[in-house]
Amino acid sequence: MTETTKFDLVLYGATSFVGSITAEYLLSQYGIDDGLKWAIAARSQDKLDALKKELGPGAAHLPTIIANSTDEASLDAMCARTRLVISTVGPYALYGEKLVRACASSGTHYCDLTGEVQWIAAMLEKYQDTARESGALIVNCCGFDSIPSDIGTHFLQRVAQERTGGPCATVELGVAAAKGGFSGGTIASLVNVLDEAKEDPSLRKKLSNPYLLCPDDYENNARQRTAAYYYSNALKSWCAPFVMAGINTRVVQRSNALQDSRYGEQFRYSEYTLTGDGFAGRAKAIAMTAGMGGFMSALSLKPTRKLVERFLPEPGEGPSKKQQENGFFNIKLAGTAATGEIVRVRVTGDRDPGYGSTAKMLSEAALCILETADSGGKPGGFWTPASLMGDALRDRLEANAGLAFTSL
Repeated sequence: MTETTKFDLVLYGATSFVGSITAEYLLSQYGIDDGLKWAIAARSQDKLDALKKELGPGAAHLPTIIANSTDEASLDAMCARTRLVISTVGPYALYGEKLVRACASSGTHYCDLTGEVQWIAAMLEKYQDTARESGALIVNCCGFDSIPSDIGTHFLQRVAQERTGGPCATVELGVAAAKGGFSGGTIASLVNVLDEAKEDPSLRKKLSNPYLLCPDDYENNARQRTAAYYYSNALKSWCAPFVMAGINTRVVQRSNALQDSRYGEQFRYSEYTLTGDGFAGRAKAIAMTAGMGGFMSALSLKPTRKLVERFLPEPGEGPSKKQQENGFFNIKLAGTAATGEIVRVRVTGDRDPGYGSTAKMLSEAALCILETADSGGKPGGFWTPASLMGDALRDRLEANAGLAFTSL
């Protein structure tokens, strides 16, 4: 392929930890130029060549592109050669804006796996109008943040409509079980958010707003549950905080807003880690709540952060391939319909949630965005997985990515 070849998608940040896993999935699932033209991109040709070697003989002819998050010209040139960019370069608040600008300006579609809600809000404010004018479809949070939550809620509401004739105005998500690990990149993103919030008091207020990502005309003012721990009758379990709730709840609320309050004008949504029933479940919920609070406090203070970081992975490190393959997640969602009936569904994945499964979700979301663009049914702008792709993405995830969406 020549330097003027037009690709369907470019995987930018392919040499990062999750980027290399994503490249491996795309190669094994779709090959090279076998109906899908794609390339890998990063700032180092040596690292790209090393990745191709690691991927094996099948990647020998995989095209490469050099692009740097600080070099706008290289990003513009990359966007000119592709219909869509998958970005795995984080923390996005530090390295992501120039690429979003390039995609929004050029009409190049875009997806990522960020969980940095403050950054998404800033990008919305700066580039929503530009993307709308160019036709670029921009979708953040296409990994474990926040596809199981967003598409899971979309699925639950479809089941509720079929069973009860209307949506569930209240939905609770509970992580029943999960096995996986953190990468250094995830930790770096979390630390960056804490540092930004510490330096900017106004940001702390924004981060506490459950409707932060919603359009200004979204009129939902329902009080969202923020209890540290409590017993959920709908989920039949004691509940502790879930570390990803801060981003997922904002994405699901935005999905409701972008779908004309399809879930209800006073829709309530919350997420937890399930700890079980009875006294043991309550004790575990209390312990987990205290433990999470202590961990976040330790990361927020520089002296204790240095101590904690000694036991955390460095950027570029993460779960082994075996750990990824042995990982899984099991999520339950329960919604309360207007009739009082409880509607329950389950979302499961067959790999470690943050990496093995996220790489598959991210890849399938990218291909679904391209299909959506081809159908011409959605205007440019910032979307969520559910509001842009809905059932089409759920079908792809079940067919190809090891996810299952089951009504209970």
